[in-house]
Amino acid sequence: MREFIEYMRTEKRKAENTLIAYERDLLAFEKYLKDRGSKGLEDCDGSDAVAYVMELGNSNKSKATINRKVSALRTYYDYLIGKGLMSENPFSRIKAVKGDRRRIDYLSIDEAARLMELPLDDRKGVRDKALLEFMYGTGARVTEVVRLQFADVNLRMNFVTLRDANDESRIVPLGRYASEAMSAYINEVYDSFRGMPHTDEDYVFVNFRGEPLTRQGIWKILKDYGAEIGAADRMTPQILRDSFAVHILQNGGDLKTLQELMGFEDMSVGIAYLAVTDIHVRDVFSKCHPRA
Repeated sequence: MREFIEYMRTEKRKAENTLIAYERDLLAFEKYLKDRGSKGLEDCDGSDAVAYVMELGNSNKSKATINRKVSALRTYYDYLIGKGLMSENPFSRIKAVKGDRRRIDYLSIDEAARLMELPLDDRKGVRDKALLEFMYGTGARVTEVVRLQFADVNLRMNFVTLRDANDESRIVPLGRYASEAMSAYINEVYDSFRGMPHTDEDYVFVNFRGEPLTRQGIWKILKDYGAEIGAADRMTPQILRDSFAVHILQNGGDLKTLQELMGFEDMSVGIAYLAVTDIHVRDVFSKCHPRA
């Protein structure tokens, strides 16, 4: 730490007040680590960084203070990497806090279950059930839902490939409920929407004219079903994605797996989900660190 401070003084020409702040922030994080397991600064990993930033947020630190601390720690770990003392920066995936954190709204598990039971057994209902189960069961963004093609769906192995607006993709497993609903939709009613057999290039979710569902079309479908459970004002594609995330965490999932499933790069998104669950920081350590 002393070498780092001296490096910032002589090589980077940082002001003395900045150096004092760097040292204070490093010492505070070092104390945080030692209080929770006798770790040193060079022993921490990404889960420690996430938990620390979450604790800063819960202690009502200002956004400016949190951003300053994260910046100081990221700079310090970049220095250690340059010295060959670490191979990865634990703060590299944590970005600056921008404005107020988005409020996470999600369905209760009971609300989600009631929602999935609403569609009828007619053509529209079979399609809508597949749509609801797919969105809740994969955490897909609405853009990824409208872009889904048959080539992306593997019902034999129960996984799908989701492609975002930038054409970046990730593979997500299909659970039993989503798989069964998708199978019924594809095998029993899809061709009647299109009026012809489908090909790998066809879009999976279509309207009565056989055209791909739009974002607006999906919003309307969700609003109509949301009204039946008293949640019309809340029912959006995002609430199903958020429900997917929160329910996984509530049932023992970890942030790293959630990040891979949902395709978010900024770990502060994961922190926002974690903050609305009953999971404590200690649980994060226990699940994510081999020596916790």
